[in-house]
Amino acid sequence: MGVFTGEIKINTNGEVDIIDITDDLQKVVKDSKINNGIICVFIPGSTGTITTIEYEPGLQKDFPRALEKIAPKKGYYAHHETWNDDNGHSHVRASLMGPSITLPVCNKKIVHGTWQQIVFVELDTKPRTRNLIVQIVGD
Repeated sequence: MGVFTGEIKINTNGEVDIIDITDDLQKVVKDSKINNGIICVFIPGSTGTITTIEYEPGLQKDFPRALEKIAPKKGYYAHHETWNDDNGHSHVRASLMGPSITLPVCNKKIVHGTWQQIVFVELDTKPRTRNLIVQIVGD
């Protein structure tokens, strides 16, 4: 059983920027010595999330609209009073979605559906540089 740890650095455009990281993750798998196992991708931070989506223009518009209904930007958030900032909704959204995803790796390929891409979603209100931690465990 082996463990490989890598990192992916991405720059975001700010709130609800959806970035397809599927190919970046596949490159990490290729660079590892792991053929079969699992890959876990984690964002250190409380205003970003990793999920899967069909990465196409319609859903890239639908997804932010759905998040706005779940945790509206203009809603009241006590977080704003604590830190005098404007990203309470960002924290709520990220908490609901989670900071990581785990996927199977078979024959040096991440297993996912034909129309399923792995994405990082920036939920903070401003552009950020993010370092995603990628860990692969297997043989």
